[in-house]
Amino acid sequence: MLQLPDRAALARSNRSVGNAGDWRPACAAAARLDAHSADPEQARAYFERWFMPARLRARGRLTGYYEPFVEVRDAPDAEFSMAIRAAPSLSPRMETAGGLTALIGSIEHPAPRWTPGHERAPARAEIERYGIGAPLAWGRPIDVFFLQIQGSGRLHYPDGSEARAAFAAHNGHQYVSIGRILLNRGELRPGQASKPDIQAWLEARGPDAWHELFNANPRYVFFRLEPVVDPGLGPLGAEGLPLTPMASLAVDPAHHPWGAPIFVEAALPGAPNWSGLVVAQDAGGAILGPGRGDLFYGWGPQAGARAGRQNDPAAQWTILLPRAVAARLARTS
Repeated sequence: MLQLPDRAALARSNRSVGNAGDWRPACAAAARLDAHSADPEQARAYFERWFMPARLRARGRLTGYYEPFVEVRDAPDAEFSMAIRAAPSLSPRMETAGGLTALIGSIEHPAPRWTPGHERAPARAEIERYGIGAPLAWGRPIDVFFLQIQGSGRLHYPDGSEARAAFAAHNGHQYVSIGRILLNRGELRPGQASKPDIQAWLEARGPDAWHELFNANPRYVFFRLEPVVDPGLGPLGAEGLPLTPMASLAVDPAHHPWGAPIFVEAALPGAPNWSGLVVAQDAGGAILGPGRGDLFYGWGPQAGARAGRQNDPAAQWTILLPRAVAARLARTS
């Protein structure tokens, strides 16, 4: 098996993951496979024919994410008091209350981002203060904050209808983990900073603690509403395809191409020796570096309970590279 040195661990170049031409034969062969076949021998033969495993020498961190179900209202009240907001504008310049000015990028992957204009882009506190971005719905503050961390969610209305809050843009500020803040303060203990732990801390302290802590993370995510056409399909990932539970992985696109198959060995909740083949299909604000990944667990409370406890700092990564790319790496490593 090819061993990838840390410094060359899938940096995007012809010497590492290759170019589109390197991947095209394997993609064309995949398109000829019977997508509805469950024949494991056919799948095994395909991967052995077109790919070679390349293992990262350094282990990496694997966390989890999911698509939450979020109760919402069409208008705010004492309980449902935080807006789920649309991107303020897709025009080059946006003027806001208070004299803030910012530019928003074009709609392409990676997702639209704020680009500094004459003044800095507004952070979370300013967006909430000035109401930047039209409200799409109103939710409980804790639910809305975690919806932004997950990047998408299914909104449930009192009349039983639902819609998907799909990722539209973010404000370009660096993501700051509130779990890490609470650990640094000594408010949470090491190993006890999962989503359930953070949520319990928030619920025990009330809105005054929420707003101060939420604003410590300046990144803000905007959404767009989409119909839930098929409840059995996940949200679209950054690759532009629906995410599949336990098979879609969020990665750093600076190090991994969309669609790359990656064999991961990691500890999962209830499965300390799990291994599986996943596909790079999504990205995330905290997912940086070649050995950093976020496994999509699915949707709803059960998926959330598992994703919130997922945190293995020593996962093993084996990337399946086209044979021509692997051969070049073997000659130059």
